[in-house]
Amino acid sequence: MTKKRTQSKENYYYYFWSAVTLVVVAGQIYVGNGYRQMSQDLRDLTAVITIQTELEELRGSGGTLY
Repeated sequence: MTKKRTQSKENYYYYFWSAVTLVVVAGQIYVGNGYRQMSQDLRDLTAVITIQTELEELRGSGGTLY
């Protein structure tokens, strides 16, 4: 008679938690990239607003800004 593996259930346990860990890490990377892109877009928007404000100040002061 051959011995039956008693650790097959334990192996599935490790496979399951390894897969879950990989999915969670992938989700964190996805969210992190989205946050980074949003942050860059916000920086670009504030730069445009700053340039626009400075341009309006220059036009209002006759071309000189002190």
